[in-house]
Amino acid sequence: MIPARVIGRLVPAQTLEAFKSVKFLVVQPINEAKEPAGAPLVACDAIGANVGEYVFMAQGREATFPLPEKFNPADLTIVAIIDEITS
Repeated sequence: MIPARVIGRLVPAQTLEAFKSVKFLVVQPINEAKEPAGAPLVACDAIGANVGEYVFMAQGREATFPLPEKFNPADLTIVAIIDEITS
Protein backbone atom coordinates (compact mmCIF):
# COMPACT_ATOMS: atom_id res chain seq x y z
CA MET A 1 0.00 0.00 0.00
CA ILE A 2 1.24 3.45 -0.90
CA PRO A 3 0.28 6.48 1.24
CA ALA A 4 -0.52 9.71 -0.63
CA ARG A 5 -2.37 13.02 -0.48
CA VAL A 6 -5.00 13.87 -3.10
CA ILE A 7 -3.95 17.12 -4.78
CA GLY A 8 -6.31 17.39 -7.74
CA ARG A 9 -8.81 15.89 -10.14
CA LEU A 10 -8.30 14.68 -13.70
CA VAL A 11 -11.09 14.73 -16.27
CA PRO A 12 -10.21 12.73 -19.41
CA ALA A 13 -11.52 13.74 -22.83
CA GLN A 14 -11.95 10.06 -23.75
CA THR A 15 -11.76 6.87 -21.73
CA LEU A 16 -11.92 3.14 -22.18
CA GLU A 17 -15.28 1.45 -21.63
CA ALA A 18 -13.83 -0.20 -18.49
CA PHE A 19 -13.33 3.28 -16.96
CA LYS A 20 -16.72 4.84 -17.85
CA SER A 21 -17.84 5.23 -14.22
CA VAL A 22 -14.39 5.69 -12.63
CA LYS A 23 -13.18 9.02 -11.20
CA PHE A 24 -9.49 9.89 -11.64
CA LEU A 25 -7.51 11.86 -9.04
CA VAL A 26 -4.02 13.37 -8.99
CA VAL A 27 -2.15 12.14 -5.92
CA GLN A 28 1.17 13.03 -4.31
CA PRO A 29 2.89 10.02 -2.68
CA ILE A 30 4.14 10.88 0.83
CA ASN A 31 6.60 9.52 3.38
CA GLU A 32 6.10 8.95 7.13
CA ALA A 33 6.50 12.70 7.82
CA LYS A 34 3.75 13.57 5.26
CA GLU A 35 6.41 15.04 2.94
CA PRO A 36 6.26 14.49 -0.84
CA ALA A 37 8.01 11.31 -1.94
CA GLY A 38 8.37 11.31 -5.70
CA ALA A 39 6.38 12.80 -8.54
CA PRO A 40 2.59 13.23 -8.54
CA LEU A 41 0.62 10.35 -10.08
CA VAL A 42 -2.87 9.69 -11.45
CA ALA A 43 -4.95 7.10 -9.60
CA CYS A 44 -8.40 5.58 -10.07
CA ASP A 45 -10.73 6.34 -7.18
CA ALA A 46 -12.69 3.35 -5.86
CA ILE A 47 -13.99 4.92 -2.63
CA GLY A 48 -14.91 8.58 -3.18
CA ALA A 49 -11.82 10.43 -1.94
CA ASN A 50 -11.63 14.23 -2.20
CA VAL A 51 -8.88 16.79 -2.71
CA GLY A 52 -6.86 17.32 0.48
CA GLU A 53 -7.46 13.86 1.96
CA TYR A 54 -4.74 11.37 2.80
CA VAL A 55 -5.27 7.97 1.17
CA PHE A 56 -3.79 4.51 0.68
CA MET A 57 -3.37 3.17 -2.84
CA ALA A 58 -3.02 -0.33 -4.25
CA GLN A 59 -0.67 -0.83 -7.19
CA GLY A 60 -0.32 -3.45 -9.90
CA ARG A 61 -2.79 -6.32 -10.25
CA GLU A 62 -4.43 -5.47 -6.91
CA ALA A 63 -5.39 -2.04 -8.31
CA THR A 64 -7.84 -3.67 -10.72
CA PHE A 65 -9.92 -5.53 -8.08
CA PRO A 66 -11.98 -2.67 -6.52
CA LEU A 67 -13.17 -1.19 -9.83
CA PRO A 68 -16.63 -1.94 -11.27
CA GLU A 69 -15.43 -3.53 -14.53
CA LYS A 70 -13.70 -6.84 -13.85
CA PHE A 71 -11.17 -6.55 -16.70
CA ASN A 72 -9.49 -3.14 -16.68
CA PRO A 73 -5.94 -1.80 -17.18
CA ALA A 74 -5.70 0.13 -13.88
CA ASP A 75 -2.26 0.27 -12.26
CA LEU A 76 -2.98 2.54 -9.27
CA THR A 77 -6.26 2.70 -7.32
CA ILE A 78 -7.23 4.52 -4.13
CA VAL A 79 -8.57 1.89 -1.73
CA ALA A 80 -8.74 3.67 1.67
CA ILE A 81 -9.00 7.13 3.21
CA ILE A 82 -6.65 7.74 6.15
CA ASP A 83 -8.50 9.27 9.11
CA GLU A 84 -5.52 9.85 11.39
CA ILE A 85 -1.75 9.53 11.34
CA THR A 86 0.04 9.30 14.71
CA SER A 87 3.64 8.69 15.63
